[in-house]
Amino acid sequence: MKNQILYLLALFIGLSTIATSHADEVNLPDILARVKPGIVAIGTYMPTRNPRAVFLGTGFAVADGRKVVTNAHVTAKKLDEEHLERYAVFYRHEQKEQMQIAELTVTDEDHDLALLKVDGGVLPALEIGDSLIVREGEQYAFTGYPIGMVLGLYPVTHRSIISAISPNAIPAIATRQLNVNMLKRLQTPFNVFQLDATAYPGNSGSPLYDINSGKVVGIINKVFVQGSKENAISNPSGITYAIPAEHIKTLLKQNIVK
Repeated sequence: MKNQILYLLALFIGLSTIATSHADEVNLPDILARVKPGIVAIGTYMPTRNPRAVFLGTGFAVADGRKVVTNAHVTAKKLDEEHLERYAVFYRHEQKEQMQIAELTVTDEDHDLALLKVDGGVLPALEIGDSLIVREGEQYAFTGYPIGMVLGLYPVTHRSIISAISPNAIPAIATRQLNVNMLKRLQTPFNVFQLDATAYPGNSGSPLYDINSGKVVGIINKVFVQGSKENAISNPSGITYAIPAEHIKTLLKQNIVK
């Protein structure tokens, strides 16, 4: 009798695990269809250049749909204003390629975040979730433009678990491995999410979101964090990091104040 009860219990747990996994797999396509329209490529546009459009990274619409969040290093390029170079966002709508001119409004260099304002139509905004409740081992997804213009305006999605939650900078083994940026981050550390999926340079600025709700819990960062955490590694591991979304909320509040 005892063995039968244990067998039934094990069977129930196994079926529950399968059902949960299947539910996640079924839910992600629905969530993806909802969030993709708000995910854009970030770049610049210059009418006298060939090509006129150049991709720099990924971003996503927030708040009223006229604001787009990305990484600060994505918008670090100095614009050629003399030749009318402007920031722009690119996306597909109803199977047509679209572009909107954008203006850089707020930058948070400490957390490598930037906020752009588009001057055209409203984009479908993604909801910002609570990154403080994210736990190691939980599964999330991120969507963006991994290698820029090579794949065109077709965002790519990766699924990942939170492998670790750790400080954005770690002490170097030797003083020769330290640099100014690393020292600064060691003075004001904050936690970041380490992921087990590979992101590429164009993924910088991609939203990391809950596969069941679509709420954004972080923003993919390929350059800023890796330069601090992996400074001592001669061959970077390729590990992907994300800045928690709580810093995006702070950035949006700064924009309201301004």
